[in-house]
Amino acid sequence: MDDSILDISRRLVRDVLEPMKRAFVDKDEVVDLLGVALVGREHLFLHGPPGTAKSALVHDLGRRLDGTTFDYLLTRFTEPSELFGPFDIRRLREGDLVTNTEGMLPEAEIVFLDELLNANSAILNSLLGVLNERVLRRGREQRRLPLLMAVGASNHLPEDDALGALFDRFLLRVGCENVEGDRLGEVLDAGWRLEAPAHEGSAALGIADVARLAAAIPDIDLAPSREAFVELVRAIRTAGIELSDRRAVKMQRVVASSALLAGRSGALPSDLWVFRHAWETEEQREVLAALVETALKDVDKSRAHPRAREDVRPDPEAIARDLDEIESSLQDADASARTRALDALQLLAGRAEWVGEPAARDHLVVRIRALRERAAS
Repeated sequence: MDDSILDISRRLVRDVLEPMKRAFVDKDEVVDLLGVALVGREHLFLHGPPGTAKSALVHDLGRRLDGTTFDYLLTRFTEPSELFGPFDIRRLREGDLVTNTEGMLPEAEIVFLDELLNANSAILNSLLGVLNERVLRRGREQRRLPLLMAVGASNHLPEDDALGALFDRFLLRVGCENVEGDRLGEVLDAGWRLEAPAHEGSAALGIADVARLAAAIPDIDLAPSREAFVELVRAIRTAGIELSDRRAVKMQRVVASSALLAGRSGALPSDLWVFRHAWETEEQREVLAALVETALKDVDKSRAHPRAREDVRPDPEAIARDLDEIESSLQDADASARTRALDALQLLAGRAEWVGEPAARDHLVVRIRALRERAAS
């Protein structure tokens, strides 16, 4: 691989991603995933409430890269022209159906779609084509797009098949929550610095350089990670988590992206950390994290991406607190409440299985079994 590609990768980390981590409190995970998705030319879904800096993160990334960013808040009534632009009236008079895309999504390299899952059927098909093929089709018009990455956001997950297809276009998913109360002072200080005029400066890296990184992804050697990759996909499927062949193939791009951002021309088993973010439901997040941690347990992490060095397993204390709440709810509970408790206990049983400490895991399993018997009686 050309040394200039690795140099651009180092500059992206040093001059773009690391400063973003300093600017946004407790958003390191999101920033790292923005970098991996951007270089891999894949899309990222942010799951969390309003007001958690989702839009600010995307705009800050675009500013530091001197890229064109488009963002829009989707509603049930959003029309295609609000995203893609209106038809050019002058050309329409001449009998040509051509979209005027100035300042709209088709001209952006980075796109942020807030409340993504409000998308309606009027824009769904066009949006699917844009995300999957980087092509805008409207009538007979067909246009290739410069899109590198789209970031979608919502505080809920899809509940019907149509929106499930849209959600599926976002290969990586990550939670984006409010910062813990003991760090609120840091959030206020950081937010105030972002308001300052000095924050507006020249870009640290050109968007054309990022496009060069993305074009180099097929040159990354995946062979050193292949066996571990296959075994992890099998383990994920065995655990009952759906991971289609199509998504497994696409995960290779973000594995390669992780390697490139770690300064390597070849992927290692440690780059499989990205699979933590291939979840479909909230309940899968901790199970996936545990499966990934098991896969990475004995690998060399000296040259790993920073995200690969984290031990992310289910928190036994959090599970115990959930069990306390269920135990309290079972006092004088009616039949429907007992059914809800059994459903919740089933989910907690799946999480408890992946707790790292054996004594804590065994204690939780015994307690869950006892509460199940109580709820069923």
